[in-house]
Amino acid sequence: MLTVSIPLDIQKTLRKALKAAGTDECGGILMGEHTGPGHFAVRHLTVQGGGRFASFVRQTQSALRALGKFCRKSGHDYARFNYLGEWHSHPSFSVQPSATDHQSMLEIVKDVRVSANFVVLLIFKLSRQGELEGSAHTYLPDGTFAQSVLALESNP
Repeated sequence: MLTVSIPLDIQKTLRKALKAAGTDECGGILMGEHTGPGHFAVRHLTVQGGGRFASFVRQTQSALRALGKFCRKSGHDYARFNYLGEWHSHPSFSVQPSATDHQSMLEIVKDVRVSANFVVLLIFKLSRQGELEGSAHTYLPDGTFAQSVLALESNP
């Protein structure tokens, strides 16, 4: 099982994006660091609005530019720093993936141009108290997927 950690600065970015989007979905791509066996930390993410009440479509070109910049900044150390997957919000629904979410992620992980060993989908929303709620799922090229551990880091 994979663990995906969300550092405090990334949590702050997510809260801001979720508040700005309101009842519309928002999302983007995840860039992460391999920090240990089966453990990844999100180091950067894109935030793209333009979603609707029950849908979000990623803007591919801006996502690719952000990924290229991240890879240059991390010295092209692809074994340690790389594309991790996608995130989006479900402000009015469960943070569990829909059938459409599963299909989209399976298409990404099976795409030979992506050349990924796995991809992660994180889904977030804000609780009534303004706290992040979320889920993590990992998808493999063989078509399987499983729930993963989402670790929201806290102050030391």
